[in-house]
Order: sequence, then structure tokens, then C-alpha cells
Amino acid sequence: MSDWIDGTLYPDVDVPSELSTLADRVDFLARLCSAWDFGILPYAETVEEIRKAEWQEVVEACQLLTSPAYHLLREWHQLPDAVYLGQRLTYIADDPNLAYI
Repeated sequence: MSDWIDGTLYPDVDVPSELSTLADRVDFLARLCSAWDFGILPYAETVEEIRKAEWQEVVEACQLLTSPAYHLLREWHQLPDAVYLGQRLTYIADDPNLAYI
């Protein structure tokens, strides 16, 4: 198994030893972003891997538009902004410090 694949993202199936297809990689990103959105931070090795240029196609294909983490990945890969369909929290929406997060 690759050391950057976080096995905790696969509680329902066996942890893959590699992500060889686009579908496998999209599934991995969806799992990663979902966990990240709930405060489970990815391994440094995972972040290093998914920031590589060869993941740009995968990020574009994932289309997890409700995920703040997914939109961060789009930014890292210099993809055009996509419509954010997630929850906008009213109690922080007007916080001036939000711009620095």
C-alpha cells in the first residue's frame, strides 16, 4: 500500500494498495474531502500527493461542490472557481476575519 493512502478513509471496504483508475482516485478524493470537512486532517504525505499536477484531472472530475475542502483542492490546482453548494454559516458569514482563513 502507498504510504499516502489513508486507510481510515475506507471503513466499508478493504483499503486499496493503489489507485490506478480515475474512478478509484475520484472515490479517494470524495472520501478525503468528506473527512476533512468534518475536521479529520489528511496526512502530510497525502496532501503532498494530491497537490501533484497529475491530480488536476481527478479534482475536476470529482465535483464535490458541497465540500469546502474540495474547493481548496480546486484552488491548489488552479482550476476555475466552481459554484459552492454547501452550507453558508450565518454566524460567521459577516466575520471580517473569515477572509484570513
